[in-house]
Amino acid sequence: MTASDSPELPAPAAPPRRIRLLLADDHPVVRAGLRAVLETEEDFEIVADVPTAEQAVGLAARLDVDVVLMDLQFGGLMLGSQATAAIAAAPGAPRVLVLTTYDTDADILAAIEAGATGYLLKDAPPEELAAAVRTAAAGKSALAPTVALRLMDRMRTPATALSRRETEVLQLVADGLSNAAISKQLFLSQATVKSHLVHIYSKLGVDSRTSAVAAATAQGLIRR
Repeated sequence: MTASDSPELPAPAAPPRRIRLLLADDHPVVRAGLRAVLETEEDFEIVADVPTAEQAVGLAARLDVDVVLMDLQFGGLMLGSQATAAIAAAPGAPRVLVLTTYDTDADILAAIEAGATGYLLKDAPPEELAAAVRTAAAGKSALAPTVALRLMDRMRTPATALSRRETEVLQLVADGLSNAAISKQLFLSQATVKSHLVHIYSKLGVDSRTSAVAAATAQGLIRR
């Protein structure tokens, strides 16, 4: 057999593409900690980390990113849920995995309605975080166990569960806004705001704004 007759060796397989990540959190220590944890995973690559939701939206549109890890609260004007909606609305958008300290209904519903693929709490162990990133990158839902339980409880008792809009209204009440201010912020009429409050009172079994906020806070529906 001549050299020209020898069988050709197959070309070496290309290494699998790493999952490219964008980190968005306004606390430098948190971003540094996430980098330290995620960079230990051989199949992850941190493309960038940013301190504002606005920057996250801009980089998610310009860079080749698979998953954005998104906090909910930032020091700027844009919230994490708003950034999630802006990112998810783009064609071929990366998946957004919310990583936050909040597990209230108001926060969870806002993030999921905005298009988040997953919702994880910051006290999750590293292995759970890495697994959630891979699940989100594959286009599947990645929910913290406590978050999944809250959503299941809502499904079991739909008649008494506050709607997405009702939790939003009540969160603004808890933040100290008047009906007029809530109306302006949510682009609703004051009559609609009052109607939402009537439904909220009925579902929570209360008869005042103060009692509604207290009951909803105790049940983990809103943040204080």
